[in-house]
Amino acid sequence: MALTLTSSFRVRWFTFLVISLLFFSEAVPAWAQSDEPSVVIARVKYGGGGDWYSDEQSLPELLSFVRENTLLSVAPEAETVELTSNNLFAYPYLYLTGHGNVSLSPSEVERLRQYLEGGGFLHVDDNYGLDEHIRRELKKVFPNRELEEIPFDHPIYNMRYRFPDGLPKIHEHDGKAPQGLGIRDDAGRIMVFYSYESDLGDGWEPASVHNNSPEKRQAALRMGANILTYAMTH
Repeated sequence: MALTLTSSFRVRWFTFLVISLLFFSEAVPAWAQSDEPSVVIARVKYGGGGDWYSDEQSLPELLSFVRENTLLSVAPEAETVELTSNNLFAYPYLYLTGHGNVSLSPSEVERLRQYLEGGGFLHVDDNYGLDEHIRRELKKVFPNRELEEIPFDHPIYNMRYRFPDGLPKIHEHDGKAPQGLGIRDDAGRIMVFYSYESDLGDGWEPASVHNNSPEKRQAALRMGANILTYAMTH
């Protein structure tokens, strides 16, 4: 039997859906978050040699932005999780990034499939050099499902902030246009969102790390908030 996310998180996700309807101002009072349970997200630790830990400050910066600019109650720090961990199903959002090889064992492939089909969400963020490896591993997880480009009118581009042209370009890799790719379940829910040729994590980092302009960093953080909101409400 496939494992599913806990019922308590299902309740929290419904709460977040209601909360998302209240996103009508840029400023969010501190009291609005104070009594809400803090949901914890996690970075995926994987094998194969890729630097799964890259952009170390990216998730804390994103979570800080989400806490200050939305009504989502998220913990200020992300945890690290291996796909074989019993804690895997406690996280509504997983983040996977890096520059090199990704290699998932058969047990990791099976656990990730169970997690995603049970309601979980994986955000893969291309940090350059990841593409060929992650596509191969995702094909092991879902051999009968394809990565497809997500249309610009999809809710993930319109949850809190609007991106009429889709995924923003944050960091230059190979001169290609950024693409938001996804794998959906039978109901049409995005289980895997792959931000390709964008490098959102670089944009989430403090501005001094990658010398990103304020406009690019703001776009990256806003897109990250949209992805996180979608993960917690679908």
